[in-house]
Order: sequence, then structure tokens, then C-alpha cells
Amino acid sequence: MATHQYFATCPRGLESILVDELKSIGAQSLAPTDGGVGFAGDLLLAYRANLESRVATRVLWLVGRGKYRSEDDLYQAAMGLPWPTWFKVERSFMVKVTAVKCPLKSLEFVTLRIKDAVCDKFREAGGSRPNIDTRQPDVRIHAYLTADEYRLYLDTSGNALYQRGLRRSSVEAPLRENLAAGILKLTGWQPGTPLLDPMCGSGTFLLEAAMMALDIAPGSGRTFGFEKLENFDAVAWREMRQAAKARAKPVEFQEIYGSDTDLRAVRVAKQNLEQADLLEAVWLTQKDIAQVDAPAERGTLIANPPYGVRIGEQEELAALYPKIGEVLKRKFAGWNTYFLTSDMRLPKLMRLAPSRKIPLFNGPLECRLFEIKMVAGSNRKPEKD
Repeated sequence: MATHQYFATCPRGLESILVDELKSIGAQSLAPTDGGVGFAGDLLLAYRANLESRVATRVLWLVGRGKYRSEDDLYQAAMGLPWPTWFKVERSFMVKVTAVKCPLKSLEFVTLRIKDAVCDKFREAGGSRPNIDTRQPDVRIHAYLTADEYRLYLDTSGNALYQRGLRRSSVEAPLRENLAAGILKLTGWQPGTPLLDPMCGSGTFLLEAAMMALDIAPGSGRTFGFEKLENFDAVAWREMRQAAKARAKPVEFQEIYGSDTDLRAVRVAKQNLEQADLLEAVWLTQKDIAQVDAPAERGTLIANPPYGVRIGEQEELAALYPKIGEVLKRKFAGWNTYFLTSDMRLPKLMRLAPSRKIPLFNGPLECRLFEIKMVAGSNRKPEKD
């Protein structure tokens, strides 16, 4: 089977996690860069990356690259590719252009020229052209431009991979699933050991942790863009997905605990876990963070506190952080704790020193994952003889 070049995108800050994932499924020529990882492999490797990667956002198949100076160069480059061999004229498509230091005036015009080239190629091959659909296209074409180089990709993922195919409700702005999974991996949490999210919101950390603990492939419940391409190997894909589903463990309690002070959030988290058939794996309660107890002697606590974006919330958070700090000191000796926030005041106001500050991006928002290790010490009761 032929070897292809691919590029998997991911949230910035998770590139090293993505390298490990891709290496574990047999990817070759791994090349991490800001926001993703280039790699090589056959067609089935692209299927496997979509099925198994917890942190990738998209898996893109590189179909063309070269130098350009003008919009016409990009038209000619796209016109020179055999689009009708990759997808049928009946398929709808869209083009998305992203650029860094691109000298061209209008990316909208570039997008239009690439669309025209694809349509003209189909007309040349068979007299008719495919339809454009910018909302739910069958096929997505991505163009990436630097100052003088273009790359053209076919998207093998379809909808972004953080859309796991579970029907989801949310409260406020939910954490994307692939960022949550990446953070769980960054903490070093191991399935089978206690995990607590005391500010669980709609339950994204809980869902991702349960899927990891039960060895559920994140893409096993959804469809992908590669299924709409002409080279789709339906038999190999069916076998791969069936094998992934067969290895998943039975759903039972996994020492994953979640709570939130907001009853509505707890209800939404419960609904999401039920819809994913994962409720039995998690212990869920309504509780203010000041009242939360450690469910075990050691474990991992992970939280994504409110960010205080709206006026008045900064003061509320300044009052909340010291309470969290007190709870950690009083009840969580022996635990490793992690907080994802864009509020850089958090450790200082909690009066705790972080051992690591990992830069991450939640969408466009620059954040830090603060690691605070609660060393077992004087606040623990002496052991009896």
C-alpha cells in the first residue's frame, strides 16, 4: 500500500502528546510543529489516527505542495491535481485557506480561485462540476500558505475529531474534548487510580477519563471524511472499527469522581454520561468545592475553574481561590492537583507554589496548566501503632 504524507492538527501545547499517540499506532517520519504533527504512513494509518487519537483535531492528507507568488499560481497548482480521482462530482465540497505571512491581499479571493480550479478540473474531466457546501460538505479541502509556499490537503476527518459523536449538552463554554484528553495525559494520571474533578461543569474531563479507563477508541461512534473519498477501503475500515469496539472494557466504576456547586451543571454532566453509556464508570455529586472531601488517600485532582471574563467575576474568583487553597491543604495531602486557567493570579491567591506551569491554548485563549503537588505532611493525622 502506498505511503502518504499527513498532517494532524491539535490544540497548541499538546504536540508532544500527539507525537506519542501517532508513534504508538505506527506513524513514520514524525515532525512536530506549532499546532500539529506531520507524519507518513499508508491509507489505513489515516483511518487509525482518526479512530484512536484523543488529542488530534483533524488528520489532513497532503496532496500538493510547491512555491507560489500570485493567486494565479495557486489556481494552476490546484488545477494540476486529479480531484476527480479522489472524489465523485456528486460530492459537495468546501475550501478553507489559512495563512502565515502570506503576501496576497485577500484570502477570500485565494479561496475562490482554488474552488474555481477544482470545479474547472471536474468540468474538464466530465462536463459537470460539484456543488459548494460551506456548512456540512462531503469533502473538505484545506490550503495552507506561508510567505512563498503552498500546501493543499484533503481532510480525512470531516467534522473535527473533538466531536466524538456523542450527543452533548453543555453549560457555559465547554472545554473541547481533545484539550481535556491532552490535559489528562499531561498530568500523568493513570486509569485505575483515583481522579477527581470538583468543578466538573458539563463533565468533559469525566467523559474523557472514563473513555481512557475503559479503552474506548474516541472515534468508534462517529463517521469520517475519508468515508466519502474514492479510495475508501470499507472492508478494512469495518474490521478496524469492530476490533476497536471489541477491546473496550465493560462499563463499571473506575474511581473517577466529579462534583460541582451548580446543580444544573451536575444534571448536564449526568445527562452527557448517560448518553455516552458511561454513567456507571463515574461517581457524580452536587457539592461546593469548599465541602469536597478527598475520595482516597492519593490521587489526581483536575479542575478548569471559571475564567472571570465578565465584569465582577474577577473579584468573585479572588475570593474563591483562597478557599480552594485551604481545602487542598486541609484535605488533599498526598494528591497531585492541576488547574487549567487563563487567570495567572490563581496560585498566588491560593497561596500555593506550582511545580509546573504548562502553556496551553483553550481555543484562542492563552492558559496555563498549573501543577500543585500537595505534599503529605503536618496536616495529616499521625498513624496509630
